[in-house]
Order: sequence, then structure tokens, then C-alpha cells
Amino acid sequence: MGFLPLGQQTDYVSEYDADLLYPIARVDKWAEMNIEAQRLPFFGEDIWNAYEVSWLNLKGKPIVALAEFRLPYNSPNIIESKSFKLYLNSLNQMRYESLADVQSLLEKDLSNAAGAPVTVMLRDVDSMSALVVLTPDYCIDELDVEVEEYHPNADLLAVDESLGVVEERLVSHLLKSNCPVTNQPDWGSVFIDYKGPKIDHEQLLKYVISFREHTDFHEQCVERIYIDIMRQCKPESLIVYARYVRRGGLDINPYRASTPIVLGNDRLTRQ
Repeated sequence: MGFLPLGQQTDYVSEYDADLLYPIARVDKWAEMNIEAQRLPFFGEDIWNAYEVSWLNLKGKPIVALAEFRLPYNSPNIIESKSFKLYLNSLNQMRYESLADVQSLLEKDLSNAAGAPVTVMLRDVDSMSALVVLTPDYCIDELDVEVEEYHPNADLLAVDESLGVVEERLVSHLLKSNCPVTNQPDWGSVFIDYKGPKIDHEQLLKYVISFREHTDFHEQCVERIYIDIMRQCKPESLIVYARYVRRGGLDINPYRASTPIVLGNDRLTRQ
């Protein structure tokens, strides 16, 4: 794979080049969180959506599409987002016979970069009308909390065991972290679906806000949230699903769950 393009001035590449994709190993961040790569404590996927996908048909006429990519949670690598965008742009002046040919090419190249099978779905732009904007359940953002920490602190999380076991689906739109290379902000919403001792909502909101000055990739933030809630609150079951605002025509939406599950790809208003 080529050199890391993020934060570098790059020329527009108009010829197909799979070497533009830049993989980043997951294992280092897992080790930082005391997670064994061979015994991952979660399941899930990283769902990417691309809104700037185009190529030419055999007559030279442009084709545009929407793309959904699903990377498995246990793939050896994530793919750096700017390299992903540059790779997709390298298709713009290439000619392909069919949508199926492009989809097959994308699956091959992305699977090679991730080190595990990546599924790809290409849609016509008119299919956007079939995508549903998610309606949150209980949003904790209106809670009147005083915030003093802007770096993740698992000790902020608390439960009230006196209330017994509850099932809740909570959401906050106040998730913000920073890109590890450019330090630019990444904005997102996080859904927390759990069964177990009741999580203190105010403390959970403080915890979500504490990511505001944190530096990590989207996937790593979600895994940290999942691990911290599991270790501090000990739920019987847990799903953490973040929907991030797009940058460069791409949005990244990782989820981690305590059991194998396949989640949908409905969009939020900011997406």
C-alpha cells in the first residue's frame, strides 16, 4: 500500500489505482484497551457510505451511484478515509461494462486492504428515497449537566442497581472526537442499547461529552465506549452504534454488540 495521504497535499488521480488504499492495523489500539486480538469481546461491523462514486460506461457516459461498504469488526485493518476517497476518485475516468463489474472490483480491492471480506452494495441515486431517517428513542442531551472533563474517563459511568434490570435504548447527538492525524473534528450520534443495571443518564451524558477533545478514529471511539460501558456497568447485553457526519463524501458508522447481529443503515438527519 502507498504512503499515508491524510494531511498531505495530494493530486487528483484519474486512473484506477488500488494502491491508494491505506490500511491501518487495529491491533495496536486493541492492545491499548487491553483487548486480546484473538478473543475480541464484541461483534459488529463498520458501515461506510459513499456519496461521490462515479465511473464511465463503455460509451464514455458517466454513471453515478451511492455505495455502502461493510467491514467486519475483526478485520486486521481499518482503511484510512482520505485514501478511501482518493481510491474511489481513481475510478472516475475508467470504463466498466456494468455496475456489477464495479461492485466486484470494489469488493476485491477493499477486502485486500482490510485483510478480510468486505461487502459492497451499489445503488442508483434515486434509491435515496427508500432510506429512512432514524427516529431516536430517548435522547439524553437535554439533561442539565455540568461538564468538567473532555477526555474519556470510564469512571464517569455509574449505575443504580437498586432499580433492578432495565432495557433501554438511549441516544446522544453530542459525540465529538478528533482525527488522529489532522486533529479536525468528527461529529456523530451514538446509540446505546442495553439490558442490565440502570445506567445513570446524567453520568452517561458526561461520559459521551468527555470524548470532545479525544483523538481516535471513529471505529476506535465506538470500541472504547463499548468496552468502558461493559467494564463499568456490566450489562447483560449491549449494542453501541455511532452514526458519524460525512466528510469528503464518506460517512463511517461503526457498531459493536455483545452478540452477533446485523444492523440496518438508516440515516440520521445530519447525514
